[in-house]
Amino acid sequence: MAGACCLRTACWQSLSMDSSLMVSDTSTLTLSSQRDYSEDNSIRTMPLEENLGKWEGLQSVTAFRSPPEGTSEDAKASGSEKGDDDSRTASVEDIITFQTNPEKMEMKGEKETTVKRMMRQIQEEPLDSLLSPTRRQAMEILTQLSHTKPALNMRERVDLVNTCLRSVFPLPSVQSMQEKDEARAEVIQTLYHQTLDSLQKLLNALFIEDPTPAGLRSILEPLGPWMNSGKAHERARAVNSNVSVLNHMLVTLPFFMSSGFPTLGFLLGRLLLRIGDPDEEIGREALDGITILYTILVLQKRTKDKEETNKTELYENNKHFLGPYNPVSPCQNILRVIAEFGDFLGPQQVRDLLLAALEGLKDISEAQGKDAGEMMQLASEVMLSSVLEWYRHRAMEVIPEIMQGIYMQLSHIQEPRAREVALLPISFLASSFMTEVVVALLMCPLPLDSNGAEMWRQLILRKPSCDVRDLLDLLLTSLKEKPVTKKGRASIVPLAAASGLCELLSVNSCVGRVRRIYPQLLLALLIQVHYHIGLNLPSRTAPRKDFRDDAQPPVFVPVCWMVKVVKTLLLKMGCSYESKFLEEQGGWELMGQAENHYRGVSLLARAMVHYSCQELCRILYLLIPLLERGDEKHKITGTAFFVELFRMEQVRRIPEEYSLGRMVEGLSHRDPVMKVLSIRGLVILARRTEKMAKVQALLPSMVRGLKNMDGVLVVEAVHDLKAVFKEQGKKPVDSSVYVELLQILLPHFSDAREAVQVSCINIYGKVVQKLRTPRTQAMEEQLTRTLMPLLLVMQEGNAKVGQKCAKTLFRCSCFMNWDLPKRAYSQKPWDNQLQTVAKICKYLVNYQRDSIFTFLSQSLEYAKNPQASLRKSSVIFIGSLVPCMENIMTEERLNEVKAALGILRHDPEASVCIYAAQAQDHIMASCWRNSWPLPHGDSWVCDPSSTHRWSPSCENLPTSHQRRSWIMQALNSWKMSLKQ
Repeated sequence: MAGACCLRTACWQSLSMDSSLMVSDTSTLTLSSQRDYSEDNSIRTMPLEENLGKWEGLQSVTAFRSPPEGTSEDAKASGSEKGDDDSRTASVEDIITFQTNPEKMEMKGEKETTVKRMMRQIQEEPLDSLLSPTRRQAMEILTQLSHTKPALNMRERVDLVNTCLRSVFPLPSVQSMQEKDEARAEVIQTLYHQTLDSLQKLLNALFIEDPTPAGLRSILEPLGPWMNSGKAHERARAVNSNVSVLNHMLVTLPFFMSSGFPTLGFLLGRLLLRIGDPDEEIGREALDGITILYTILVLQKRTKDKEETNKTELYENNKHFLGPYNPVSPCQNILRVIAEFGDFLGPQQVRDLLLAALEGLKDISEAQGKDAGEMMQLASEVMLSSVLEWYRHRAMEVIPEIMQGIYMQLSHIQEPRAREVALLPISFLASSFMTEVVVALLMCPLPLDSNGAEMWRQLILRKPSCDVRDLLDLLLTSLKEKPVTKKGRASIVPLAAASGLCELLSVNSCVGRVRRIYPQLLLALLIQVHYHIGLNLPSRTAPRKDFRDDAQPPVFVPVCWMVKVVKTLLLKMGCSYESKFLEEQGGWELMGQAENHYRGVSLLARAMVHYSCQELCRILYLLIPLLERGDEKHKITGTAFFVELFRMEQVRRIPEEYSLGRMVEGLSHRDPVMKVLSIRGLVILARRTEKMAKVQALLPSMVRGLKNMDGVLVVEAVHDLKAVFKEQGKKPVDSSVYVELLQILLPHFSDAREAVQVSCINIYGKVVQKLRTPRTQAMEEQLTRTLMPLLLVMQEGNAKVGQKCAKTLFRCSCFMNWDLPKRAYSQKPWDNQLQTVAKICKYLVNYQRDSIFTFLSQSLEYAKNPQASLRKSSVIFIGSLVPCMENIMTEERLNEVKAALGILRHDPEASVCIYAAQAQDHIMASCWRNSWPLPHGDSWVCDPSSTHRWSPSCENLPTSHQRRSWIMQALNSWKMSLKQ
């Protein structure tokens, strides 16, 4: 143990000298204390030969001790500390214990605990003053601990370095602290230099602990941000620490690192920025650091090639051709350095160098002054321009990372000129690698904020710019991609391309080039609108700086954004009337809805035809081959636009197979929308005399295609077909077409949508008017099946629907010669008109006996309808119809009625329950009066011979003898069903 202590003491004494290497002139490498050049310009030098002579001996050093005791500076500091640190007695005693007994810590294996304790002590030190040696002593202990095992891992080392830097670098300048406490000015200066020396020795020791690229990175990366601080003394401390670590690396270690020098690009870039620092001393030391860095890189290269090198001579040569520091024109030094480092800059280094240059463009604080900001902008611009001019070919594979870095930095750059400089790499790289730059820009977060938009515009606003024609072609290619990949994942590329196009359209010089591919762009965007309806894209949104922190940004809906791009394209192409027409008709909203998208597209095409858009012919000829490919959404959007163009005179030039033939094929398409669009296309074609006969021949197929189709589509298609029926005039038409159309319309009488319901009933009546005698069996059967739905729907309580039902019922009655009771056409509710219902039922039984079971079946079917009003009307009708059927009612039918009414007695609608119970009462009373055969096992009534006896209770009396308590029974039944 004594031997170990002696070895450590000897090692500490050999390392107690300051080993921070720097260049002071052309003949020596200098060793200096860690000082702020803006505060203390004293330099202590040591000949290069003496320093390098110790290099081999220092390679094996792995232990560090506390500084030697008894120096004059230490004594001064100790004398002043006795009266100022009473509140820190415990901390100082702990530190002294670790200083005098490091073996105790090692034996107990308490390194991790001790490191955390020292870090906590450092964090507790004030940041606005330097009053005690606690910070320095803690860092000295941490320096000693760097020799013990186990070594700190990467995260622990980074945390340790950050803790020390955040405690030392933010301290005020030494002049400020001295002015604040003039009585202790000398002590403060001494303590200040000791603290910086301790920090530097700790950084050097941590590098020796892990002399690997990763270990070096863990020290250099935390230093990086401090080199761009807005305070000169903080920048000076960071530069000084960087240079000192490079010194230590040069003096103490072999130079070959298989993975190359870590963070070379960032380190070089930050040092280059400091060459242009307003503080000349910082600029001079930064150039010295670059000289040392260059020497290290050359030595690594020569070591790899097994070349012998004289370090002194190499250093001197490097210092000579990198040139002396030029305070008048530091940009000359920057250009020379970038040119000489070319052999060591690969793609990653070029990327880091460019991103480091952007750091110099961040907003300058007012304290730094306007001149300082201009100097930093100039240094950054020189760096960016020279690197891009000489090494842009090396940046191709890292373009996405460069674009991402520019986007992130723009949020911190507000000054207009600085933003122009920051955007330079985009135009430079796009002039040579346009595809790669565009692909990278497509990854910008959406929706585009002002930064992303400015990056897109930079492609064509600044020289050198890319070819606009090629750029638009590339965007068009991206717009033709599906937003869903083959693996089912959503892709942001089409929406990003549309956003980029929208920004390019804001540049007037680009609008003329867009016209060349305007038809392709318009159709591609319309198809993308269809694709993006209801699409959830990957989360690539970024916080918008355009909104205050307390403001809620609007929700980003991809389809709305795509519609906005379509609108922008139309306006830029001079289609303002068309855009306004869609605005008035609600076409833009329709375009973004799944069920109405094709309607919005049709409105747009119709408006463009109406206002004679110049590009319609090009769009027409483009659509012909376009409809041959693509999926359902692609074809629906294309067809919706295509059929509206049939209104143009130029359609005559299109071969019939591409117009009429394609519409005929659409009639058999499995998508109902395609059928409706095909019918519309045929109707538009029928307006031309030469096509009318062919279209009329297709009328049965068109009507047949409407089967099993949604009511809205049916109404839309029939509305289009009116023109064809009208052209028929007095020409004989096959009645089967009308009958088939009536069959299609009838199921929609009970549609929940009032517009569909009213339209179908109204059209039905008009079709009935077109029927001609003699009546066929199909006509009679169809109109007979219409009677019951019209009577029941008329009772919905909707005046508009009831009026159409009465009108249609009257037309059916006229054609069929029905003599219905006059009140059958009344819309008054049946609740209080039971005699009217009974008259209607008697008429049906007497004059429509052959169809009476059809009416009963239809009533039972309507009793299952989701609409309560229809269920109630059907129950009332059943309660009146069944008693009128007398002996024609079968046991099977009666059982069916019984089951239906039993279910309806538990209906959630109270009125339905009540009328179901009343219907039961009427039917059973009729059974007793007419002596109908009751269903076997019927529980509604009991045998009167066994139950008709004297009893104080009326529970066992036949229904006809009981008090009329059916309302209470129905209400109780309804309450029970609600409880369940």
